[in-house]
Amino acid sequence: MEGKPGGRLEDTELIKGIVIDKEFSHPQMPKEIKDAKICILTCPFEPPKPKTKHKLDITSKEAYDKLYLREQEYFTTMVKQCKDSGANLVICQWGFDDEANHLLLQNELPAVRWVGGVELELIAIATGGRIVPRFQELTSDKLGKAGLVREVSFGTTKEKMLVIEDCACSNAVTVLIRGGNKMIVEEAKRSLHDAMCVVRNLIRDNRVVYGGGSAEISCALAVSSYADTVPGIEQYAIRAFADALEDIPMALAENAGLSPINEVTTIKARQLSENNPRLGVDCNQLGSNDMKEHLVFETLIGKQQQLQLATQVVKMILKIDDVIMFGSYN
Repeated sequence: MEGKPGGRLEDTELIKGIVIDKEFSHPQMPKEIKDAKICILTCPFEPPKPKTKHKLDITSKEAYDKLYLREQEYFTTMVKQCKDSGANLVICQWGFDDEANHLLLQNELPAVRWVGGVELELIAIATGGRIVPRFQELTSDKLGKAGLVREVSFGTTKEKMLVIEDCACSNAVTVLIRGGNKMIVEEAKRSLHDAMCVVRNLIRDNRVVYGGGSAEISCALAVSSYADTVPGIEQYAIRAFADALEDIPMALAENAGLSPINEVTTIKARQLSENNPRLGVDCNQLGSNDMKEHLVFETLIGKQQQLQLATQVVKMILKIDDVIMFGSYN
């Protein structure tokens, strides 16, 4: 999931490929490359620098010209090695100066710079390419392949992104989320993540329970009736568990602007008399309490997890005998 502030939430789209928040290094480079052969580099487009501290004194024009030609030779060799491998797009982890950028443009080799390590790995996996640490190791079999690489601009803003589609070795898709500001984009991301988790739960176990508090009320009734069969003091604890289950439909009714006690007691009575465990809180004011008609469902896995976690928390709190307040013991 990639988020980009700007535009409307409705402009969110599913892209069958990878989206990276970068643009081509030169504005005159082509904005669309078909049948892209991508070389993925972790080495910079610049002459090698000595590891130790050094100082270079140039005393004459000839020495400067010689240095300039040597530097040019490095750049041309690097570009030639990329071209010879058959690449028509360079994605580089590091930056490169204007000299190298100009040479890449002259040689009709579009390039993208400052791409992060994680994004490089994603591109390499999706396109079937290898991350190359040295220009000397560049060969045609290490290139990644993609059907289309295009630069997308957003309306009147200067912001641009790169989209890599029809990747060779991946069915990776990206959701590009738009929104008025960063907060809306992040909220949309969280909502989408929750929705995908629900789908994942349904794939793991496709059983569902009805929502709207109906499952909690029917569970509370079942636990209450079981409490009647338990002798001794334990039945009070079981009844307390049943009462606790009713807090969720109570909160739902209160949030919907209804009378919590009236609503929950009515639904409990109806569930018992009609023997219908689908009856829940009518939050949408549709005039019916049947959650099947409302189309409100919850995954069974999610509901089990909620109840188990809540019970674990209560057990943990009950284990604490006393809390020593700061300043109580001097």
